Amino acid sequence: MKEKIISEINLDLVFKFNEFSQFSNNLKDSKNKLIFESIFWEKVFLSWTKIILKKDDYKLPNFIFEKKSFSLGLQIISNQEIAFMNQKWMQKNGPTDVLSFPIISDESLNNLDHIELGDIFISLEMALEQSHEYKNSIYKEMLWLASHGFLHLFGWEHKNNLDLENMLNFQEYLIKQLD
Repeated sequence: MKEKIISEINLDLVFKFNEFSQFSNNLKDSKNKLIFESIFWEKVFLSWTKIILKKDDYKLPNFIFEKKSFSLGLQIISNQEIAFMNQKWMQKNGPTDVLSFPIISDESLNNLDHIELGDIFISLEMALEQSHEYKNSIYKEMLWLASHGFLHLFGWEHKNNLDLENMLNFQEYLIKQLD
């Protein structure tokens, strides 16, 4: 992959989460508690944005690579809330782990200095279930789900198995860059 040199990037994050005291036993570890800190997610998304912007071989709209300021929303919600959203916006029954609603597909955004990427919603309950199923910490599972939603905000899609495999591999790459 060819890399570009990028200048300073700004990222604005709107972060919200519900009160999840019923899961406090699963979140005792200090690393797991990071998932409820806005500054943690700002650093994560800023790091991932810089990684994406350094590469010029992605199939993303070209105008994205020229931007210096991005914003997005992240909400950690319940199964009930994500199930409602899944039904309303995706016409699918039941809860899911992550939903993302990208905005950048609109070409009229290419003249703006600042890009609103969109919003990511993660079900903490699904993340906890999957962390047990895949033998991950909740910290790792939340990074996995956030990276998936984040790539969708940048326009990444997986319409076939090869696209999905490429996306999953890139998610692993992004997460490893945080260590």
